[in-house]
Amino acid sequence: MQQVLDLASGTVLVGGAGQGYGSAQSLLLKYANRHGLIAGATGTGKTVTLQTLAESLSLAGVPVFLADVKGDLSGLALSGTPQAKLHDAFVKRADQIGLTLDYQSFPVTFWDVWGEKGHPVRTTPAEMGPLLLSRLLELTDVQEGVMNIAFRVADEQGLALLDLKDLQAMLVWVGQNAEDLSLQYGNVSTASVGAIQRALLVLENQGGNNLFGEPALELADLMRQDQSGRGVINVLAADRLMHSPRLYATFLLWLLSELFEQLPEVGDPDRPKMAFFFDEAHLLFDDAPKALIDKVEQVARLIRSKGVSVWFISQNPTDIPEDILGQLGNRVQHALRAYTAKDQKALRMAAQNYRPNPDFDTAEAIQNVGTGEAVTSLLENKGIPGVVQRTLIRPPFSQLGPLTAQERSAVIGASIMGAKYDTPLDRESAQELLAKRAEEAAKASAEAERQQATDDGLFDMDREDYRNARRYDPDAGNRTRQSRSSGGRSSRSDSIAVTFGKSLARQLGTKSGQALVRGVLGSLFRGR
Repeated sequence: MQQVLDLASGTVLVGGAGQGYGSAQSLLLKYANRHGLIAGATGTGKTVTLQTLAESLSLAGVPVFLADVKGDLSGLALSGTPQAKLHDAFVKRADQIGLTLDYQSFPVTFWDVWGEKGHPVRTTPAEMGPLLLSRLLELTDVQEGVMNIAFRVADEQGLALLDLKDLQAMLVWVGQNAEDLSLQYGNVSTASVGAIQRALLVLENQGGNNLFGEPALELADLMRQDQSGRGVINVLAADRLMHSPRLYATFLLWLLSELFEQLPEVGDPDRPKMAFFFDEAHLLFDDAPKALIDKVEQVARLIRSKGVSVWFISQNPTDIPEDILGQLGNRVQHALRAYTAKDQKALRMAAQNYRPNPDFDTAEAIQNVGTGEAVTSLLENKGIPGVVQRTLIRPPFSQLGPLTAQERSAVIGASIMGAKYDTPLDRESAQELLAKRAEEAAKASAEAERQQATDDGLFDMDREDYRNARRYDPDAGNRTRQSRSSGGRSSRSDSIAVTFGKSLARQLGTKSGQALVRGVLGSLFRGR
């Protein structure tokens, strides 16, 4: 009987021969970081394939991060049982493959942007950066330029952008100082600032404020092993996140970018440092600008040398841009339906991506494989694509299907990550610092006005009366100083005039005074 993990050959079993063709198919761990593809129509077994690959990599000591779109993958945390609904079918499949059916649970950590179905997973605007944020907010090129200016100024002035409130406060400051900033960084339009603020408000209403904050996720907490050496499987609850597809895609792309920037070069290790499964991958590329697709392609190409294995899961290989698809050497293709001319063309294109097998027609096999069966091509020695094979995907060892709410809560409660991430942190950052600056500026302005009032001899007035007096009689302070310099000698008429000016200024500062002026002016115009 075969075992899933063969340390001697450095392989993990993917599946056995299907319908008498070929032989068992295994993934070479040293080529697992060449990335992979799992594709197929809805209901053909993609989720089970993802589950079994995550199990196999965990057994090999490889930490895994995956997005659980439908909630089904939470079953990784519990062992399968002989009482399971599909137990008899699994036993039959295991016998056909020649595999020992070893039911077991796996070390799982649950994460959730909203903190409801897992530990809160957060990042900061500073870590995500202006490019990905602009992609998330669907900003124009001009608005993206303003976003870049806001980040640049915040960095230069030591204003930490740790949550959405910080970014919103920074944009307000940029708008207020647009004229000065335009001279140094280029045009800053207040209309563009307003458009970004509206986009941030929409993001906040969609729950995006939960994504930004502290404590921010540390990658080391995703790349862990349990006490027995199995890789921890990190499951991101994405069922609710899928309702905000741009938030979903941007977060996962940020995570890939962080892995790329932080991990050291390792070349071709004997096994991946981490495996990353990107379910519903088409969401990353739908309506994406070329600059962003180029960024994904760059990360996918270069992150291999950091020891990270990336798997894209989608319904059709054509969902993935060709430049990225060409880097996916390990492929598991479930059935594709060809009901329309467009579907038939996509089927032919999918078949052309495989090294042909003389024993069968690849396009026909892709169309006819059953549920749980797939057409596979896995990298062989020297990284050469293997000949396409029809493969029976091995049955999972963990529970097939989701956990109950109580079972999930028990797993979350037992996790050591709760003490670190469950309580949010709000330390002094851009919003607080800018508010403090504004408060200090207001105090300085008030002090300057008070000093000016004292110098003008109008210190007996309150602040509003002083402003009105200066508005309607700007020379009042000068006359007061001249009066002081002449020893306080002034005519009675001057005293009366000054007193009348003060009274008039005070009266004009009130609504009744303004109404009086309008009435007088109105009578003058009517008299004409």
